[in-house]
Amino acid sequence: MLKVAIIGLGDVSFIHRKAIEESAVAELVAVCDINPTKHELYRDIPFYTQIDDLLRKQSLDVVHICLPHDLHVPVAKQVINKGIAVFLEKPVALNYKEACHLYEETARLNARVGVCFQNRYNETVKVLKEKLASNDYGKLVAIKGLVAWGRPLSYYTSKPWRGMMARAGGGTIINQAIHTYDLMQYIAGDIVDVKASLSNITDYPIEVEDTAVAQINFSDGVHGFAMSTNAYAANSSVECQVILERGKFTIKDYQLYETTDQGKVCIAEDKVSTKSKSYYGPSHQEAIEAFYQALLTQTNDYITVQDALPSMIMLDLMKQSSKTGERINKGEYLHDS
Repeated sequence: MLKVAIIGLGDVSFIHRKAIEESAVAELVAVCDINPTKHELYRDIPFYTQIDDLLRKQSLDVVHICLPHDLHVPVAKQVINKGIAVFLEKPVALNYKEACHLYEETARLNARVGVCFQNRYNETVKVLKEKLASNDYGKLVAIKGLVAWGRPLSYYTSKPWRGMMARAGGGTIINQAIHTYDLMQYIAGDIVDVKASLSNITDYPIEVEDTAVAQINFSDGVHGFAMSTNAYAANSSVECQVILERGKFTIKDYQLYETTDQGKVCIAEDKVSTKSKSYYGPSHQEAIEAFYQALLTQTNDYITVQDALPSMIMLDLMKQSSKTGERINKGEYLHDS
């Protein structure tokens, strides 16, 4: 039985707790948060306010990190240097360079760090990947990702770090849409270049963008378009669409549709959890369980830090393009960085 702890008891930590408690191979033995009042939520579990105390006093196999973005890499390094595996909430880091530092540390220590890109485990995504791999539809031509959500001012004022560039690393692109951007590169492959515009159209007093639009060229001539915003009135369904030489597939409303001459046909559907916010996606349990099984069987069948690097470079290119007003080539950007 894996002995597991959670560091950071904010909103998303509860879905991690649920996954741990429902696992047949893990036990939640401790939690940690700087806010002592959070102990009320975990009365039956040993509670710590200092990470050092947690790591010193508990014998742990895995730590789930659910902290503000700027703490992901330093705390992950602290934990893996104690010989403990980490399951890390997205984003893996504030930016690509910081993510690379974590990757180098995992390689140096031969450490295990799993990244929570749970939507890769959605049934709709798995079936879509199978369709693309079949080669029945020809080459991939284009991919589109749309995220139109809404966040009130209180979302930022209740947790000010969310609106601070130094702590969040961005707004909608890193906090809400990163899952969709990850799926785009997971499906389309290597990024070639990006032209993007990031803006704040809500007039909230925040440093980060609430809206982003980008045109992304992938390898093999695949044309990508991405749009995300927190300025809508509600959380509309995320959409991911791919166009191939002989077919079109769309993920929307937790279903995968194939467009044929007879119209749209649903060919896969996600199991949507009623126990957490629907926009978290349905597959935290699958992602966490896959990581646990990889630890127990000593395999690499989980989403690694290296797997998460393309999403981080995509965000860096978007920010740089918006800053300069120019299209940014990935190879040139990495050479100059």
